Amino acid sequence: MRLVAFSRSGDVGLGALVPEGVADLTAVSPSLGSDMHQLIEAWDAGVVARSLALAPVHPLHEVQLQAPLRPRRDVIAVGRNYREHAAEFTRSGFDASEQQEVPAAPIVFTKATTSVIGPDEAIVLANDPTGTTDYEGELGVVVGRRCRGVTREQALDHVFGWTIVNDVTARELQRRHVQWFIGKSPDTFCPIGPCITTRDELPDIGRSWVRTRVNGDERQHMPVSSLIFDVPSLIETLSSVMTLLPGDVIATGTGAGVGIGHEPPVFLASGDVVEVEIDGIGVLRNPVT
Repeated sequence: MRLVAFSRSGDVGLGALVPEGVADLTAVSPSLGSDMHQLIEAWDAGVVARSLALAPVHPLHEVQLQAPLRPRRDVIAVGRNYREHAAEFTRSGFDASEQQEVPAAPIVFTKATTSVIGPDEAIVLANDPTGTTDYEGELGVVVGRRCRGVTREQALDHVFGWTIVNDVTARELQRRHVQWFIGKSPDTFCPIGPCITTRDELPDIGRSWVRTRVNGDERQHMPVSSLIFDVPSLIETLSSVMTLLPGDVIATGTGAGVGIGHEPPVFLASGDVVEVEIDGIGVLRNPVT
């Protein structure tokens, strides 16, 4: 199931993408509310499937998709998690915190919740005073169950589903402040969407590819299987020291082909359109203003 949050004529709700548009789950089951966190925490596949069978369907042009969920705490993100990107990052000189080109353990940082936007919302360049805004297409993991001390063998049992994250970054701020939080957290710098694909529908995420296009020009293409630290490893590492909560989002890292990988660097400009596509999830599209 590909779950979405949407607005329509001033109303908000939860739905599922179907060939005809968006099936309005909230219209059939008001108890589902409009909060994806509540749906995840109380997930009952049978109840949702019955609601889906009865739900009215709105054509896509009649709704505005929103970020499928607004994380209750910072988005957890992983850096330098594809070898080719780690190499281009080293060459760029923008990682002032680098200790080694290919990390021996996951590099973890966070993005402020206030940076989250949804599909077709604008990435606002004015929020980066340095003019060095870059894109990073990534697989997002949505946690489904509260967990602590999870082994990699158990890890996927705690995954609710998959989404797309564009880890937009102010590169000069990232370099200037060494720790990446400020460079990663300007408002509008974390598009998420267009949906959450439940894990049962996409059980072998390693077979999916991540592709990023700017103005239709493909800049990134990498299989999820080439992550240095795969999803089970990331969940094992994170849960060894902290409790993961339903609705937490983990951005797993980006591949080669970001703007700073060009010579000279190619940063986003007003009027650009960035699209991140992942097989089985869809396309996350955002204009740049």
